[in-house]
Amino acid sequence: MVVRLRTVAFEGIDVVPVDVEIAFASGLPAFSIVGLPDKAVAESKERVRAALGAIGLGLPPKRITVNLAPADLPKEGSHFDLPIALGLMAAMGLIPAEELAGFVALGELSLDGRLNPVAGVLNAAIAAAAEDRGLICPEASGPEAAWAGGDPILAPASLIALANHFKGSQILDTPRPRPPAEVPAGLDLRDVKGQETAKRALEIAAAGGHHLLMSGSPGSGKSMLAARLPGILPPLEPAEALELSLIQSVAGQLAGGTVTRARPFRSPHHSASQAALVGGGHRARPGEVSLAHRGVLFLDELPEFQRAALEALRQPVETGRVVVARANAHVAYPARFQLVAAMNPCRCGYLEDAERACSKAPRCAADYQNRLSGPLLDRFDLFVEVPAVSVADLALPPPAEGSAEVASRVAAARAAQGSRLAGTGLVTNAEMEGEVLDTHATPDEAGRRLLLDAAERLRLSARGYHRVLRVARTIADLAGSAGVARLHVAEALSYRRRVVA
Repeated sequence: MVVRLRTVAFEGIDVVPVDVEIAFASGLPAFSIVGLPDKAVAESKERVRAALGAIGLGLPPKRITVNLAPADLPKEGSHFDLPIALGLMAAMGLIPAEELAGFVALGELSLDGRLNPVAGVLNAAIAAAAEDRGLICPEASGPEAAWAGGDPILAPASLIALANHFKGSQILDTPRPRPPAEVPAGLDLRDVKGQETAKRALEIAAAGGHHLLMSGSPGSGKSMLAARLPGILPPLEPAEALELSLIQSVAGQLAGGTVTRARPFRSPHHSASQAALVGGGHRARPGEVSLAHRGVLFLDELPEFQRAALEALRQPVETGRVVVARANAHVAYPARFQLVAAMNPCRCGYLEDAERACSKAPRCAADYQNRLSGPLLDRFDLFVEVPAVSVADLALPPPAEGSAEVASRVAAARAAQGSRLAGTGLVTNAEMEGEVLDTHATPDEAGRRLLLDAAERLRLSARGYHRVLRVARTIADLAGSAGVARLHVAEALSYRRRVVA
């Protein structure tokens, strides 16, 4: 007799069905797991044996084979513990196998029989609901699974509680989704004194989802400005929050199963590797670009990042998707993020201050900036210099306008974009291309002449030309203008600089 039950494997945020087959055969006692298991899956037999022993069950003295089908698909992770244990219990006649057939099971076992939370429960719950199956998962993962809306969902705290449920001596409560986390207020732009040009660029970037590069001397407020960007961004739409939650679930970062509408703000250290930024590693986990999906990826000290890591950002910045290629699999993750970066004009940082600049100035500035490739710089929409703040500015009272006022203008601009781009699958002006860009961002005649002249003098690439159009469209949205005028094009061109120092 062969017992079968369903679990899952993960390829990015996609779920692949996996059948767990259990067979007992005569022969010397043995316990084998086949079907391309990784180290965590191969060690599952020891955790399962100990967990069954903790609840008073022993494996029969037979040859036990566990097959994870399809056999040519690599199996990774500790979530195979629970389906293997349930399959063994069903093969021993302790749980009705026909009841297990209607469930998808995943969970990690402790040696004492308790169930530990695992990654990817939300993705598995959605896949189970699509197949009209129930889900069995650890108790700590129950609120996360409940967001999928499937039924039934069993979330026991231990293996014995699940066994008692199937015997009818204990009834497991149906888990409920936790209320969405409140969107934090964020830091206030009112704390930033001076830097009006940089604040304006930050507002434009927030309104249109544009990529921004800030350059300035140390202590001028670049990181301070970037940290206040989440406070002026609108909350995630429900569909965006779900998409982000799927990524967080696979990465094991959906804390407590609580979904939030706050846009992510990721700020990795400049020592981050290429795999940490774009995803990869042995199990092809999502990187910072995916964890920042529909949010902000802030790279401070941009030239200090590894060259290969920065160049790997070029594809996801353009496509909103990153593909991690391995010899045995290609894993794709969503990566529609807003790139905000900050840098000093040179290594010492004081290029504009003759008294403080190093002896190698201005050559050190060229050497430092050459660490950033032209194709990477060309993908930024906005370039802004952030000068040092004077003591006189610091002594002034806080500005009258803070994040709340800026956020209201950003929300109005995003609402205009939502109406204009409805039905196109696009969300912000930064995503427009092709016919959509030509239809909605073509300036009037005066603006067109200015753009053509500037493109010739600045030697803009085709990518740079289109980015100016997108930024101009966003500036027009902030002004409440239905069309793109010469004034909007002129302001967009003022932020288009190839030399940042």
